[in-house]
Amino acid sequence: MTYQVRFTKTARDDLKGLYLFLVERDLHVANYALTSINKALKLLETFPFTCRKAKTDTPFLRELIISFGTYGYVALFEIEENEIVTVLAVRHQREDDYR
Repeated sequence: MTYQVRFTKTARDDLKGLYLFLVERDLHVANYALTSINKALKLLETFPFTCRKAKTDTPFLRELIISFGTYGYVALFEIEENEIVTVLAVRHQREDDYR
């Protein structure tokens, strides 16, 4: 089964913010981080249920842990009907919570 992965505006804004934060420091690292995040998100096309459940009552709200350097990123997503996965937010692991 293949899932269609889509992004909310918030998730796209999160990715843009994470990229802009890094690009001010190192363009190469910023590009590598964005590539790593996009590569990890490909997992959601085939195996979204392998990701950990978010701290809610619904089993369809999950988090993908994305390794990058010492820490990494976390993508919050929802598995919906009709084989659709919607990425709701993306944050750095050291951030307090999603934006």
